[in-house]
Amino acid sequence: MSRLGSSLTIATRAPGFWRYLASTRHLYHARLTPGRGLIREAHSTASSSSSRAQPAAFSRATPGAKLGAENPLSFRKFVVMATENPSTPITASQTPNPHGKRPGSHQKPHQGKKRHNKKARKRERDMQTGSTEEVLAFDIRDLRASLTGSEETAETETAPATVEDESLPAPGSEILLNVVELSSTGDALAVQKDSSSKQIYVLPFAVHGDTVKAKVYRHLREEGYTVADFISVVSPAPIRDDSRVQCPYFSKCSGCQFQMLDYADQLAHKKRIVERAFAHFSELPPELIPVIGDTIGSPLQYSYRTKLTPHFDGPAGPRRNNTAKFTQRPDIGFMLKGKRTTLDIEDCPIATDAVRQGMKSERERMDRDFANYKKGATILLRESTKRVPKNSPPSEIEEAEKALSSNPVVVKTETETHVDYKTCVTDNNGTSTEYIGDYVFHNPAGSFFQNNNSILPVFTDYIRQHILPPSSSSPSTTTTTTTTPSPANPPIKYLIDAYSGSGLFTITLSSLFQGSTGIDIAESSIQFASTNARANNLPPSQANFIAADAGELFKSITYPADETVVVLDPPRKGCDASFLKQLLQFAPRRVVYVSCNVHTQARDIGVLVRGIEGEAGEGQREGEKERGKGARYTIESLRGFDFFPQTGHVEGVAVLNRVGT
Repeated sequence: MSRLGSSLTIATRAPGFWRYLASTRHLYHARLTPGRGLIREAHSTASSSSSRAQPAAFSRATPGAKLGAENPLSFRKFVVMATENPSTPITASQTPNPHGKRPGSHQKPHQGKKRHNKKARKRERDMQTGSTEEVLAFDIRDLRASLTGSEETAETETAPATVEDESLPAPGSEILLNVVELSSTGDALAVQKDSSSKQIYVLPFAVHGDTVKAKVYRHLREEGYTVADFISVVSPAPIRDDSRVQCPYFSKCSGCQFQMLDYADQLAHKKRIVERAFAHFSELPPELIPVIGDTIGSPLQYSYRTKLTPHFDGPAGPRRNNTAKFTQRPDIGFMLKGKRTTLDIEDCPIATDAVRQGMKSERERMDRDFANYKKGATILLRESTKRVPKNSPPSEIEEAEKALSSNPVVVKTETETHVDYKTCVTDNNGTSTEYIGDYVFHNPAGSFFQNNNSILPVFTDYIRQHILPPSSSSPSTTTTTTTTPSPANPPIKYLIDAYSGSGLFTITLSSLFQGSTGIDIAESSIQFASTNARANNLPPSQANFIAADAGELFKSITYPADETVVVLDPPRKGCDASFLKQLLQFAPRRVVYVSCNVHTQARDIGVLVRGIEGEAGEGQREGEKERGKGARYTIESLRGFDFFPQTGHVEGVAVLNRVGT
């Protein structure tokens, strides 16, 4: 187990806290998580200790004992319940076992206690930084403050709001709700119509200004809000226009949230999501966060998704020994919103034509083959493209069409220069081919690659324009300052593409640099990235790829930091502490951070702006002491990209400059 962070003095009696602490050791600076109880903040020390058999954080201790183990990253405030008697030592039964089981766990616990512990563990898992649950908690906190006139903020130590059982409608009852605003999760936040109660209701498929009929589903006492199911619109908001809806499953399927909104309103809301993310998660003062740019929209708002993964559940009946069998084709589709039920979906209008035809073909196949399945499964539908230049000999075009003649799905499109034959790959071990402008990419069909090819040329062009410092010859328009090469600011010549995957950024940006290196921990990704570099006629000297362990990502890099820019595109959970520490130690001149989760992006950028080993100064908390030399960054620009129209998702792009350059 890796060492945990700076020493803390904590008073707690909750055994689940230690598991929570371990699971969130990648979180960085102190902050109150809404609705999770009282804070007992600790004092930072320089002590350090660890043990392979029993890490210091899990050693038996009395409340108030210091958690050892050195880590240059300071921890967030962990929200714990205070003990009634701080002098009471933690008993053996409260001390987690290093193997993940509590002593005596072989004994069957009381069923009620078991359910309680299971729910507590789920809350701990759910309330991770940047999770839907935490994002929603912040939005609810802000709305509650505005409704009550309170000045409650993220740093205010308040107990969670409680549900007023005596005044709230019973679960299952139908009520009228006035929608106050859209949350960053895509759900609506509402209050009960003609009621003095300030209880907040969370429901899908509604927009601010709507009055809707809803069914009360559950009052969440600890979280302090109520979940409700959307039934119908009673009085539509001015921004709602249901004639825009193009899917018969909308308001049932969990895939889309915003089909009733004009696209300009969708983009405006996604700009607010980015603004809220940095206000809530970066822990930076407003003066260090630039004005968020307008969200850049997708050229296609429908028929854009190049990948879908519908699924079907296993047959009803006993599952032991696989004795249950299907008696008819199961429902194939996506989850019913708010339920653990699969909604049978025949067509999905946000998918490309090839994927939609592939979905139809797979449903027909399941009509014939359902009896061969004994379990549920996920179906892969991935678009792949065969491109033939129009100036090719006729025999080559005929050969391509003949090779595709046996494929059940072929969608032919033409441009002035080429003919594209779109097919649908359903084998996870197969290979899909994508064209982004003039670049070609081959990927494992089941692996990650951006799912909206219509916006990728716009997106990669934006990165090209902002990857280098703005200058008189730069197309950048986000700042009026210019950077002139000098001994202190030499020109940037090198690119590092961290989390490179199959090489999207390394390959599309390589022409701007003398050398480019893509780094990924997955050997298979590096193999495909190298294949893609060759397919685009890029020599290793211009587009090199290396597989590196997560703890040593920059060890193989020989580029001078002053002449290097790093592009990051991590998974939804963001960067871990180890990576950010390495990045700040390497201290590249410039960083471009791309993220599919703007909340974890904001968290990580807060760390880069504050620095973890730099001198106390702008961007660091008052009272933080000097911890040695290191880099800090300023934010040049922030904006969102809409890779998934009709949904609540937004991609974030942040450009950062190292302080002093």
